[in-house]
Amino acid sequence: MAKRGRRPVLDEFKRREILAILAVGGSRRTAASYVGCALSTIQNTADRDLQFTQNLGQAEHQAEIAYLKSIQKAARKEQYWRAAAWVLERKNPDDFARRRPNVFTPDQITLILARFAEIVVNEVPVAAYRKNVLKKLDAMIVDLRRSVPKEPADAKN
Repeated sequence: MAKRGRRPVLDEFKRREILAILAVGGSRRTAASYVGCALSTIQNTADRDLQFTQNLGQAEHQAEIAYLKSIQKAARKEQYWRAAAWVLERKNPDDFARRRPNVFTPDQITLILARFAEIVVNEVPVAAYRKNVLKKLDAMIVDLRRSVPKEPADAKN
């Protein structure tokens, strides 16, 4: 018995078109518009088809690698030092990216909370109150550390 139901919106031709657009650096939104489907259709198709999911990732990485090679090539020439600076800013933003004034890093916030905890210990006379405040500060620090993305072990050399 033949399969029933609606034909897939993304036939093989449209899938190849999407992958080609992604491979040259286009976005999924651009690819969806080009083939005449919703952006969610691409994701829904990928959710149902593992091979298409892998092909999407490979196409997106292919474009990223091409861009990085181009930037690296430009950065080799002294007059295009900004290409190297651009990569450093994006790969290691904590070390190289500009920060807006009055923006704190997670480490600075942790330090502020630790100093606040010292003040609580020294100034709050009732041990039970002090203990509750310190417990809440510890929880805030744990939440803060969880919210900061972890770096892969080999990311910083």
